[in-house]
Amino acid sequence: MARMQVYLPDDLYQLVKARGLPASELLQRAVRTELRRMELLSETDRYVADLVAEVGSPDADQSARAAAVAQRLARRLARQVG
Repeated sequence: MARMQVYLPDDLYQLVKARGLPASELLQRAVRTELRRMELLSETDRYVADLVAEVGSPDADQSARAAAVAQRLARRLARQVG
């Protein structure tokens, strides 16, 4: 397994140590999660580009309706979570 030196701000280092957390495992998981997030964003960008090529860009009314739906969904999710 390759090794890498990682620097943490003092406050974050203290929290990890105080809680006895496995820093290496946490960092591996965080890196994998970030790489997956970036992969999904790239896939989303490709999908949207293909969709726009196929059906065209949305007009202002369609964009406004989509934004309103997204806001309603975000509010609903926020109520469910918290």
